[in-house]
Parts: sequence; structure tokens; C-alpha cells
Amino acid sequence: MARLFGTDGVRGVANGTLLPEMAYRLGRAATLYFGDTAKEPITIIIGRDTRISGQMLESALAAGIVSAGGNVIVAGVIPTPGVAYLTRKMRAKAGIVISASHNPFHDNGIKFFGGDGYKLPDEVEDELEEIVRRIEKNDDYARPQGENIGRIEYRGDLINQYIDFVCSTTDERFDGMRVVLDCANGAAYEAMPAVLRRLGAKVKIIHALPNGVNINDNCGSTHLESLRRAVLENKAVIGIAHDGDADRCLCIDEKGELIDGDHILILCAQEMMRENKLKDNTIVTTVMANIGFHQAAENIGVKTEITKVGDRYVLENMLEHGFNLGGEQSGHIIFTDFATTGDGLITALQVLSALKRSGKTASELNALMTTYPQILLNVRVKNKDGWEENETIKAAIAKGEKELSNSGRILVRASGTEPLIRVMAEGPSAEVLRRICEEIAAEVKNVCGEA
Repeated sequence: MARLFGTDGVRGVANGTLLPEMAYRLGRAATLYFGDTAKEPITIIIGRDTRISGQMLESALAAGIVSAGGNVIVAGVIPTPGVAYLTRKMRAKAGIVISASHNPFHDNGIKFFGGDGYKLPDEVEDELEEIVRRIEKNDDYARPQGENIGRIEYRGDLINQYIDFVCSTTDERFDGMRVVLDCANGAAYEAMPAVLRRLGAKVKIIHALPNGVNINDNCGSTHLESLRRAVLENKAVIGIAHDGDADRCLCIDEKGELIDGDHILILCAQEMMRENKLKDNTIVTTVMANIGFHQAAENIGVKTEITKVGDRYVLENMLEHGFNLGGEQSGHIIFTDFATTGDGLITALQVLSALKRSGKTASELNALMTTYPQILLNVRVKNKDGWEENETIKAAIAKGEKELSNSGRILVRASGTEPLIRVMAEGPSAEVLRRICEEIAAEVKNVCGEA
């Protein structure tokens, strides 16, 4: 049986592979797992993004929690890091986010934070899954009755506490700075405009009218074309884009060029070093970081730690070694001085603060790193199992590595959240990289089946 939890919670097609019945079971399981040994009622906070299926799953989760005797605080639409913050601040036993991040609206997901505001480790997810499977097979767990049934409290005001917190993470004001903000029609559509306006920025807002089905639809951090146009048309100093649940941030400089997660890490690291705030002068990143990232880090005197793909693995390394800056090329950036998880709003403020303090343009800060050409092909497959050991795929990868030699690299990996095998290559020539990736992708399709 496949593991219920992927790299970022439980995901699937809402009301298809991710059913409200599963949300109900997850709610019960969470209450049973996190329940107080003293039998005191526990509290779990639920937040969601703007997907049409969010309220359905929210209701099912809440029903599962209260059926097991837990209390629920429903925070409504709020960025994922807002749930992590509130869970810790309000001393809840757990936080639950209903979101599929950057995925299309028909997908949704359920992910958990512990009472400390951190994502759950694999072993805790495994224990939750075991309870879910038992509920699925034979739900013989106790069902409180009468006054012992849990309660649901709706707190749409809690987002204001998160907005206050985000604003507190910088000492700068951005009066007069012309900024374009793309909210992806997602969870940041209320919070981030409020943050930027409070700090004085002149904000042009796009894609902040969610209707349940337009989240991430040709907008946000995965579709930057409209943000690029708006930055140039409005002569903005920078453009900011979030994904559907706002734990990511990517930027566009005043010339219309992308400032991705690699570049954000470099420019923030330089600013933190200047203020003597970068722990051990080290950034934590993943195997997906561009070759140019490592060159830029060396140029500014920063060391790097490399983990496998996934912000949870970046965070694990940071906590283990005491580092305070890490992230991914995709825009998941973690500042442990402020937050327990990636926070797109805090990231945007740190970029704006670096811009303000340096006195430089966004393009000048962007130029700290040169990005090597990188080709990424996502191969949708029927089955991700066992591809790593297939000799045909291994031979295709080896052939590509031999051709690139020391001038580039190839990385093939399975997505943790979608039925995809990702084929990535970096090197001096985009044309050569595309041919190599297409050859490897063809073998992946032959072996794994094209979905």
C-alpha cells in the first residue's frame, strides 16, 4: 500500500482521490494522536487557501476532530505560514492547512504542523497514517457524547495577528517604493497587500480576486508573465509573486528579469553577512540549486550545505546545525530567526529590506549570481516505482553525463506530490541540454508509462 503522506502532506484530486471521508478520518486521527494524556480537550487550528474544495475539506476535518473530542479554531483563508505561526502562538496542539500549494485548483491537500509550528517528521506522519488505516478498517475508537463533543470556533480575525507578526520581521519602511504584487488568487490575497501598504509601499496588486477556481491560473510564482508585464508597465522597482498558499516568493527585477530562490538566497545572505547575522556564514539549499548559485556563494564568501529536494529537509539541516538561512530555487525560503517554515511574505520583506539598505536596484542585486541554462522536463507517468534501478534509464542518464562532462550536471527525481518524474540538466548550452533531457524523458516514458 502506497504511503498516505507525500513530501508535503496528503494530496490528490479533491472529491476524487482526496475525499472528504479521508479528511474526516485525518481529523479524528489527529485528535487521537495529539490528545492530552490528562484527557483535557485539545485545540487544533485549521486554515486553507482559496480553492473551491477548501470549505468541503475544512468541514470534514472539523467534524472528524470534534467527533473525537477535540476543539477546532477555523482561521479561514490564510497563508500556510500563518497557520504555523498561530499554532505556536496560541499553543494549539496542532495546525492543519488545506492547500495544494502551486497545483491547479482541482487538486487539494492536507498538511500538518505540530504545536511547535514545525511540519511533522516522517515518523509522526507514519503514526497518523496507522490510526487512519485503523479507522478506515474498523473505527472502534471512543466517541465522546453530550458536553464532551468538541466545539468549532470561527476566527476570521486571526489573520490580523499574522499580519502584525509579518510586519514585525523588518525594521524598514518602504515609503514611495513602487511594487507590483501577484497574489496568485490564493491565500495571500488579503494579508500581503495589507502588509505592504502598512509599511508604506505603493502597491499595484494583480491576481487578488479569488473565485475558487482561478488559484494559480496563469498567475503566481509558477506563471510570471503577467507580473513581468506589470512591472515594466508600471515602472516598478520590483515585482513579487506568491504561490497559492503563499509559502513561496519569487521576484521580478525592474528590467523584467527573474529573481528566483537561488538569487534570493544569495542577495539575502550578502545582506545578513554585512550585518553579521548569517550563522556560520552558511546557506542551506538542495540538489536543485543552480551551478551559478554555488559560484556566487563562493564569490561572496558563503559556505553551502546541500540536502535532497524539499523544504522540510532544508529545515532539518538548518535546525540540526543551527543555520538561519536556507531554501529552494522554487522560492521556499526559510528564515529561522523569524519562522518555523517557509514564508513567502517574510521572504518578500527581506528582499525589499535588502533593496532599501543596499541602495542598489533589484537588477544589481540580481546580478550577484549568474544563472546557468537549466532545462527541466516533467514527465507525467503511470507508475513512479522502481525507476531508479532501471538499467535503460540509468544508461540514458550516464550517456548525458558523459556528454556534459565537468561543464554541467543531470538530476532525475520523482516528484513527492504529483505523478511526475522530473528530468533536469544544467550546462552552457540550452540546446544541448534540451536534447539530453528529451532523450532521458523518452526512456522514462517507455519504462514508466506515460499518463
